[in-house]
This record gives sequence, structure tokens and C-alpha cells, in this order.
Amino acid sequence: MLLWGLFIFAIAISILIFEFQRFQHETVSIPGSDRIFTIKSGSNIKTIAQQLSMEKIIDDPWLFILLAKFKGVETRVRAGEYRLQATQSPVDLLELFTKGQSIQYSFTIIEGWTFREMLHQMQTHSAMTNSLEDKTDAEIMTLLGYPGQHPEGLFFPDTYRFPKHTSDIKFLQRADKLMQTHLQREWQNRAPDLPVSSSYEALILASIIEKETGVASERPLIASVFTRRLKKNMRLQTDPTIIYGLGESFDGDIRYRDLKKDTPYNTYLHSGLTPTPIALPGLESIRAALHPADSDALYFVARGDGTHQFSGTLEAHNKAVKKYQLGK
Repeated sequence: MLLWGLFIFAIAISILIFEFQRFQHETVSIPGSDRIFTIKSGSNIKTIAQQLSMEKIIDDPWLFILLAKFKGVETRVRAGEYRLQATQSPVDLLELFTKGQSIQYSFTIIEGWTFREMLHQMQTHSAMTNSLEDKTDAEIMTLLGYPGQHPEGLFFPDTYRFPKHTSDIKFLQRADKLMQTHLQREWQNRAPDLPVSSSYEALILASIIEKETGVASERPLIASVFTRRLKKNMRLQTDPTIIYGLGESFDGDIRYRDLKKDTPYNTYLHSGLTPTPIALPGLESIRAALHPADSDALYFVARGDGTHQFSGTLEAHNKAVKKYQLGK
């Protein structure tokens, strides 16, 4: 009887090994050429195997669990949206899930956006999980680990790729980290004798440069004007700061009364930099703030085609204003 029992056990083990080998390398069951399979955040290997079985992609969830344990990857599966193909095997699926090769979506933070403009666009993105819609700026910054800090300017303009259901908080953390990486590197390599005493002040200046720039090549020249003005204790007198200070009350036109409205961002009334950035500056504006052009310009006026006329004296500037703004 003992020998018979051992014989039956050996047969059972042989069948299990055979089934396990077959299961590993057989192709999965997918109608057509491919399909989308979603692993939700917090899923473990058991729930994933059961989901695959319920969707009739594999025939045995326990063999899938055994395969994951055999390969030592049962705790390494990543949440995301995956494109499965009919030519794949369970081994291929595990490799796909553990390497996190999920479908990626993209979102671009545009240079010169304000924090609120960026947040609004994030909330309309179908692949991003929205948790900040009703939060104030202060509440958002507390969630990010910066209680009491103003959010403007802290998130790096770039195109980001991410899996579906990425939270807006995680996205902001990533954009903040990238901004700090770029800002600190550029700050370490800054030109000497600048009128900014910290990387945050450089970020403020960069944001003003960003909003004043219509043509990319002019950034260093615009930076030079603001740098020279700061050194001479001249007011920056830049319209984008007025607009930012007006907030939602700005209707598209700056009026004389707006120039006289006393906000912390009114650089016609107050000397020095604004208390915070006024937008999200890109890398080139940060570099311009820290490496301004060698120029004697103290003024500039828009020509009407996106470029500016730069002047070193008030007399020359007034002539440029008459020519380009007053049509004289």
C-alpha cells in the first residue's frame, strides 16, 4: 500500500510538473490581436491571477501564482494599464507586469503657465486621478510637504509620461522634484555678481523673464535689463507682475488705475522682486536669470511683432515708445 501511495504521489507530481511547464509557455487567450488589462493600485498577485482567470486570459490562476512565486516576483507587480497580445505567454505577462511596461499617457506643463492654469489642465486629463479639485493652494502645499509655502513657480515645465490613474499629487511631486534638480544645478553654475541672493529669488526673476519673453532669443537681454535695474535699485516696472497681482479681476487690459493699485506684485510701486514667482519658468528662463547678457540696456518696449526694442537711456526709450506704441 505504501509503495502504491508513493507511486500515485509520483504520478501526481509528474502531472503537476507537466501542467506547470505547459502553462508557462502556452499563449494566453486573447480574442483578436491584443486587449487592455488594468492592474489597480494595491492589487496583489492573487487578485491579479483571479482577474486574469475571470477575464479568461489564463485557465488556471493558481498556476500563475505558483509561477510568480517560482520566479520570485510575486511582490513586484506594478499597477497600470497593460496592452496584452495573443502571442504572449504567462511568463511574458509576468515580465510585463513586473517591469511596469504599462501604457503611458502624457501631460505637458507649458512654460509661463500659472500654477492654477496648470492645475486646471491637470483636472481635465482623463488618465490622471483628481484629488485636488476643491483644495486651496495652502492645502495642496501641505499635502506636498511644504506647509506655508506659495505654490507658484515650483513645478518644472516639461512633457511627462505616466501610467493611467496616476494621482495629481504624485504628478506634482515629480514636477517639483525636477524643478529643484534643474534649479539647484543652474544655481551652482550661476554667473558672479548677480542681484539675487538665493535660488528662490532666481526662480522669481526667471518667472518674470518668462512672462516678458515673446522671442526665445531675447531672454538673456530681458534678463540683463532686469538685472541692471535691480543693481541700480530701479523698479522693474513690468506689466506681467501687475497682471498677476490683479488676479481674477484682470479683464485683459491694463489701465492707468491698475498701475496705481497697491498689490505686493506691483513693480511700478514697489522696488525689488515680487514676493513669489508669477508663473512657471522654463529652463531657458532660469538660465537667462543666472546668465544675463552683457548689455547696457535699462529699458525695452514691444515692437508689436513679439520682439522688443532695447534702450540704454530714458531718452532713447521714450523715442522707441513713440515709434512702436504711439505710432509717431
